[in-house]
Amino acid sequence: MLRLLLRRLRPLSRLRSLFSARSDRSFSGYVPGLPAARVRSTFLDFFREKHGHLLVPSSPVRPRGDPSLLFVNAGMNQFKPIFLGRADPRSEMASYRRVVNSQKCVRAGGKHNDLEDVGRDVYHHTFFEMLGNWSFGDYFKEEACSMAWSLLTEHYGIPADRLYVSYFSGDAESGLTADEETRQIWLDIGVPPKRLLPFGLKENFWEMGDTGPCGPCTEIHYDHVGGRDASSLVNTDGPDVVEIWNLVFMQYNRDVDRSLLLLPQFSVDTGMGLERLVSVLQGKQSNYDTDLFTPLLHAIHQRSGVGPYSGRTGADLGKVDTAYRVVADHIRTLSVCIADGVHPGMSGAELVLRRILRRAVRFCVEVLQAPRGTLANLVPTVTNILGDVYPELHREADRIMDVINENEAQFLSSLQQGTRLIHRTLNRMDNKHEVFPGSVAWSLHRDLGFPLDLVDLMLEERGVRVDHQELDRLMAENQKVASELQSGVRSQVTLDVVSLAELHGAGVPHTDDSLKYRYTLDQDRYVFPACFATVLALYDGQTLVSEVTEGQRCGVILDQTCFYSEQGGQSHDQGYFTRDGLQDVLYPVESVIHAGGYVVHEVTAADSLKTGDQVQLHLDQAHRLSCMVKHTATHILNLALREVLGPSVQQRGSHVSADRLRFDFSVKGSLSVSQLQQVERCVNDIISANQIVHSQELPLHKARTIRGLRTVDEVYPDPVRVVSVGAPVSELLDDQTDRQTSVELCCGTHLLQTGSIQDLVIVSERQLVKGISRIVAVTGPDAARAREAGQVLSQNVDYLSNRLSGLAPTSLDSSQRFAKEVGVLSDAVDNTPIPQWQRRDLQSRLRTLQRTSNTAVRKLETREAAVRAQALLEKNGRKDVLVDSVDTDSPSVLMKTVNQLSSASPHSHVMLLAHQRHSGKFLCACQVPKHLPSFQASDWAVAVCHLRGGSAGGSALVAKGTGNGSDISEALSWAKTFARQKIQL
Repeated sequence: MLRLLLRRLRPLSRLRSLFSARSDRSFSGYVPGLPAARVRSTFLDFFREKHGHLLVPSSPVRPRGDPSLLFVNAGMNQFKPIFLGRADPRSEMASYRRVVNSQKCVRAGGKHNDLEDVGRDVYHHTFFEMLGNWSFGDYFKEEACSMAWSLLTEHYGIPADRLYVSYFSGDAESGLTADEETRQIWLDIGVPPKRLLPFGLKENFWEMGDTGPCGPCTEIHYDHVGGRDASSLVNTDGPDVVEIWNLVFMQYNRDVDRSLLLLPQFSVDTGMGLERLVSVLQGKQSNYDTDLFTPLLHAIHQRSGVGPYSGRTGADLGKVDTAYRVVADHIRTLSVCIADGVHPGMSGAELVLRRILRRAVRFCVEVLQAPRGTLANLVPTVTNILGDVYPELHREADRIMDVINENEAQFLSSLQQGTRLIHRTLNRMDNKHEVFPGSVAWSLHRDLGFPLDLVDLMLEERGVRVDHQELDRLMAENQKVASELQSGVRSQVTLDVVSLAELHGAGVPHTDDSLKYRYTLDQDRYVFPACFATVLALYDGQTLVSEVTEGQRCGVILDQTCFYSEQGGQSHDQGYFTRDGLQDVLYPVESVIHAGGYVVHEVTAADSLKTGDQVQLHLDQAHRLSCMVKHTATHILNLALREVLGPSVQQRGSHVSADRLRFDFSVKGSLSVSQLQQVERCVNDIISANQIVHSQELPLHKARTIRGLRTVDEVYPDPVRVVSVGAPVSELLDDQTDRQTSVELCCGTHLLQTGSIQDLVIVSERQLVKGISRIVAVTGPDAARAREAGQVLSQNVDYLSNRLSGLAPTSLDSSQRFAKEVGVLSDAVDNTPIPQWQRRDLQSRLRTLQRTSNTAVRKLETREAAVRAQALLEKNGRKDVLVDSVDTDSPSVLMKTVNQLSSASPHSHVMLLAHQRHSGKFLCACQVPKHLPSFQASDWAVAVCHLRGGSAGGSALVAKGTGNGSDISEALSWAKTFARQKIQL
């Protein structure tokens, strides 16, 4: 607290003189009309050129290694490792002190979700740009406020009498006093006391999450109207007075017990929405009236069947203007997300994007009356507006349009089906004041992919609401099932920012994990070094402790380790510790993670463990070697894909584990059989050549000069590890040719020679979404087993093909057995790990066999049904009621026999029963005359089958079912009686 006190006592005469010297002209030079591009560049240049901030590019909207977020939703997301004290000390990020950028943000889903507000008002968006400046242990409140006020009033020329400032009023329950320091800074700057407004935790205390860095914030609000006292309108969520800039002062850490401790390093995190700032500087109350949106609204109007956008909200007849805003907002979000590798899908961020796309499509088609393809045709307009600052939009424009068009076509089909289902359900309801069945809403969501908010919206337009109590119950049941599937997944013991600061403060050195790379190859056998270490620190999940007891789960930090921590897409090592003096007690290592230069081994203590203990680390060498094999194979696969498919192939993700590797990459469509074979052949050629795998640490800037270097969207340490297959890294540094070789920045553990991979088989290749494919591959013995399984399945398909072509089955029983064999073999081909190219070939052949066998079965069934129908006609004649039994086990033959009898005797009410020899049940099928039926076939079947404890169903003309029991004489008698009674009525 001493630091806060010193800041309060520090004289602020410099600020007083600075702002008293300003001329009135600087507060009245506001000229609306500054283009959005200039607004953005002015912000960045102000902090970069005038205040020495480093310009850091926007990160992609898909978070880097942060499972707590669906999307990047604030400018600070990419800097969380700094705030949490986990930045790799060798990376450039660890050196950041003053930073500025414009970050692409998406707020749709998760804690910050503006999706349902978009379109209803004129200032909420799912995608927006966040302008921000940061200080990491450099300047604090005084400088941050000074810079903000200077930029807004002097450089942007916003009149000071339009601005209001809020600050934190304190919270007695949390033991937090009012932020009088910030209030005094604003007073010294020249903000009138009546424009300085105190607010509580909700408005003016910012927290990263339930735990972690947090602190008071001060917000700057703008009054669009002016010439009045608008202080009562601040933070009322009205359109006239809006927040434009939030300055967060990170000075506390929230612990798991909700207590607050001062951080060892104070930081500043500010955020200002570009869209709102542009509306202020262009003199517009609506963000949609600025040049960030007007070209889009014009393009939408050109393609729609309604009038132009007029900006209405509350009295928006037909929701036309709402639809304009929704489509304009959503196409920006879709374009940015797809360009960054997020595609509409079925879970997580992909599911949210799917909802956004479907919402946009519905407003386009139903409200704006625009033709199919309209949404994708807006992409070029988005790239014209944003492409200069985010060039990936230009590069990916064609792919973005393809993804949108494909998903639109899928949704329009399900939209029609879903709309019909809604109409049918509403028609069955007695009155519109009833609640809509939650089961139907859940079916729309689960089976047709309807976002639940879209279901609500469609029903709201009809004055009906969903039974949310029932819907919540169904969702909870679904969630319970999903949780049970993931049972056993435990959260990791991760150091918090305070514990990391304590480690640094106590002088605990970063973990030396260089031993993970110090293995050798001795006559085709990998030798891993022994590792003896000292326990430097223990973390019990909440704080650092000196000792843990038996059964306690903890994080163990050692002076050195040979274990690999999970990073770079590679699974962590497995193994255990033994303690000096207690060699027969094993401490299994459950996970290994990296945090701020420390390697944390997660252990459930098998006995007591304390700091200073000496331990020996026992690495699961088979697991490590398997990961090394898969990781090196992944690099070779990356190279092979580029050689076969061309240089446009880009890695989109990967994961390496002991049993298989997964690799995601950009490609137009699914790979052909020929391409899959070529890729495998290319990989296995490199494996057979037993090429040497080279690695070397280099300064990051030097490594980036290597021609053909492959990187992914990661924050790399400096120096960085370069892994090259077949060519020494030193040669690549000097080589200016474009020779094809695998060279990547990678922190993973690799083989020393490629021959240890033995073999690679691609067992799966499928498109995750349009333009992104995923390969799953196995190596070594698993690859050999996959090839063997493929050979066996291929022989089985050959055998069936030969049987079919040699002599077509002549009996129905043999044809049905053959069709069943084809179905069983198809399941085996679909689900057995075999080469994917072979799977595709076998699946194609089996589909042909299935069609042929099904055709043969249908012909034989029809022939057998004709024979049986003729015999029954000869036996019974053409009666009004024709009820009899048939000797068959085939429901299809039974139904076909009924059909043929009805065709031959169109005035007959026909029902046939067939006893099934093996199940102890009987089959029932019936049909009534098409013209003037006396009763419904479904009622007849239900009556007969229910008599014997069975079930039935069908239509008014045709029905079928099953009953229990081997004696069907009673059922036959009741069937005749039921029919004759109905006819007489």
